[in-house]
Amino acid sequence: MTFKPTLFSLAFAATAFSSQAEYINFVDNFAKSADTLVVFSSANRTNNDFSHYDKLTSGQLSKALEINNFKSEFGEKVEIIAPNQLNYKRVLVIGIGDESNLNSAKLTRLGGNLSAHLEHKSISNIDIALEDLTQKTTLLHPSADIAHGINLRAYRFERYHSEKRVEKSYQFDVPVPKDVLTHYNTLANIEKAVFLARDLTNETATEMTPAAFAKAALELKKYGVEIKVLTPKEIKKLNMGALEAVGRGSKEGSRLIVAHYKGSNEQPIALIGKGITFDSGGYSLKTGESIARMKSDMAGAATVLATVKALALNKSKHNVVAVMGMAANMVSEDALAPGDVVTTAQGLTVEVVNTDAEGRLVLSDAMWYAREYFKPKIMVDVATLTGSKVRALGDEYAAIFSDDETLVSELTLAGQQVNEQLWRLPLGYKDALKTDIADLKNIGSYGPGATTAASFLQHFAGDVRWAHLDIAGNALGSKAKNENPVGATGYGVRLLSQWIMSQPTQ
Repeated sequence: MTFKPTLFSLAFAATAFSSQAEYINFVDNFAKSADTLVVFSSANRTNNDFSHYDKLTSGQLSKALEINNFKSEFGEKVEIIAPNQLNYKRVLVIGIGDESNLNSAKLTRLGGNLSAHLEHKSISNIDIALEDLTQKTTLLHPSADIAHGINLRAYRFERYHSEKRVEKSYQFDVPVPKDVLTHYNTLANIEKAVFLARDLTNETATEMTPAAFAKAALELKKYGVEIKVLTPKEIKKLNMGALEAVGRGSKEGSRLIVAHYKGSNEQPIALIGKGITFDSGGYSLKTGESIARMKSDMAGAATVLATVKALALNKSKHNVVAVMGMAANMVSEDALAPGDVVTTAQGLTVEVVNTDAEGRLVLSDAMWYAREYFKPKIMVDVATLTGSKVRALGDEYAAIFSDDETLVSELTLAGQQVNEQLWRLPLGYKDALKTDIADLKNIGSYGPGATTAASFLQHFAGDVRWAHLDIAGNALGSKAKNENPVGATGYGVRLLSQWIMSQPTQ
């Protein structure tokens, strides 16, 4: 049984931007036509698959492991070229450590690193011996998790490449292919959503404007998602002065985009995304190399939109709305100036001390809109919000801020299950946001910047259960790692999908 996710194409483009998936096959017997065989070796080397192929090669595999001092530690690899009496050009032996310690997250990571290992070789067809591992662990379908990691790492954004990558074909031997495929379909739908988030984030700022993002959002209507796009005139009419002000310096102005997947009639979960399609810093102009990466400042909006897509494709029984505040933070004669005061839709006034602290402004009005029009039971905002977060946690953890212990625990656990780690940072330093001229100022006069930014947002959460995820540093990778390629990672899509789909339904 073969599965290959369909390619995503933005509404304004004639062709897909990315090479997004390998060919994944689940079979009960190999066709014996592959050029590479992958087998796994556990710490005690009792794997029947490994023993079977080692015997066929008259012990060549075990001898190669001995020469390489192979300990079968998790992720350890040894490659044997031209193995004896096997119809393969190479055999790749991968250590899995103690089988009892395996979980879905580790297997996904294993799949990503396997994809990376085979990427630059003249390999097109790979057989993966997994029947023994499937029978020995309590995991539901290890092959599906490994395939998931392979596809996530294989993604490439190729719109501007003249030479395109060629997809590889992977065959997994599993006892009941139909059961595995059913499980993998769920993961593949999440992959499609991750690829959407990556495509949107990888695209250049000139092409990925607020209006272009809105067109991409409209594509979700075919999956039963209700889409609403508010124009600058409508934003102004609703008194969303903060969102309107940030987009004032650009030609298109701001947009508020709403994507509502109503999988049930229960009170909705609201996901709020920061969508700054390019952040020049405004008059508080950014300098240095970092400005070239500011096309990714809409990654929060891409994450929440893509999460809605994942839920819709999987026909989730949850009611979820994504609200995205979109703007390009540019410099012009109409742009917001340092020292200006804006009035949010909630009625709070904000002195804009620094125009480069614009993300919290667009989020403030988007959070108000979600509360006002959807009355959510929970609200989670996602944003590439602060450099302070990167300095505190780097790029291996995103920051979570909330006073809701249950919500922090649930989201943190969901992140652990999909290799998207969260680390809690404190709320506080609210006095740092005081100013003589308005209710608030948009940047703290002292204290940690990630915390003062989160505390600013807390003013707009009302009485709703709320968490803020600062994904600065996580959304765009400068190097590939595990299941993430270079460039946009789609961070948060798998985490939020895991969390929402694990919530009880009525």
